[in-house]
Amino acid sequence: MDYKITLLPGDGIGPEVVGEAVRVLEVIASKYHHTFHFAERLMGGCSIDTFGSSLADETLADCKSADAVLLGAVGGPKWDDPSAKDRPERGLLALRKGLGVFANLRPVKAHPALIDSSPLRPEKLKDVDIIVVRELTGGLYFGWPKGRDVKDGRERAVDTLEYYDYEIRRVMELAFKLAKGRKKKVTSVDKANVLESSRLWRQIATQIGKENSDIQLEHVLVDTASMKLVTAPASFDVIVTENMFGDILTDEASVLAGSMGMLPSASLSESGPGLYEPTHGSAPDIAGKGIANPIGTILSSAMMLRHSFELDNEAASVENAVDEVITDGCRTADIGGKLTTRQMADEVIERLQ
Repeated sequence: MDYKITLLPGDGIGPEVVGEAVRVLEVIASKYHHTFHFAERLMGGCSIDTFGSSLADETLADCKSADAVLLGAVGGPKWDDPSAKDRPERGLLALRKGLGVFANLRPVKAHPALIDSSPLRPEKLKDVDIIVVRELTGGLYFGWPKGRDVKDGRERAVDTLEYYDYEIRRVMELAFKLAKGRKKKVTSVDKANVLESSRLWRQIATQIGKENSDIQLEHVLVDTASMKLVTAPASFDVIVTENMFGDILTDEASVLAGSMGMLPSASLSESGPGLYEPTHGSAPDIAGKGIANPIGTILSSAMMLRHSFELDNEAASVENAVDEVITDGCRTADIGGKLTTRQMADEVIERLQ
């Protein structure tokens, strides 16, 4: 099988971790007789420096024509000016919108060998295996009107939390589909006691729940959900929520795994290429030192194999290799070890071969 993959290494440690994921994919291609065609493009701060835009039109076109997109990370202090016309994060939002990805999947699993790396007590982490489904196209990040003006002599900033019924329905249907292959439980997170958009969210979640009577559905307010993630994380199976709530909750959930460097994500569309990226940021403080953890990006490539290419065996082989690496005590600095980025990937590749 031939697949075209657009690489967007981005800023900071992005190029380092994407490079190691590519090495893993090349091993998979050789072992299972596939061909991966890689095309590397600029996005984020490096794209602003080169093209004056965080996401050039040509780059977006290349992403749209690919079978999948693998992203590293974007941003850094160099581009943090809030008054700038363009920022790296705008490129990421434009990429998601351009690709039409509507759901971000973030699996969070507490590996037994890494329990001591988490700030939570070990007993809290037993049997933690969660997937968070975050809606990506609506909410405060995309609602209109948006902007700043002066009203009655006062400077004002406006963001609009907006959702259409179809946006909620499609992400909710995906969450229930995922739950059927797991523990058959969906937790819908909202703020229905305050927000009208959340009341629509809960209404549609309830409708989808009635259409899937074999799945347990619970409604949880976002403040309660944030508390339960640290007091009873094992009570969750599939969590589905709107854009900003998901953004915050997934970062909170990352501590369950011991390090954000361990966590992958997949952003899926209804028909176009998927977007795959680790959940960590660009980590400019360690960029260029060769000590970043590549596991989140390597596992993101495994999600790409599964969700975009339907190569379940190949995906499982990568995931099993990572599991063996962690079980055998291989560690980068973020999880208490001394291995370099390259050495950590070498350990994964050794087990794949």
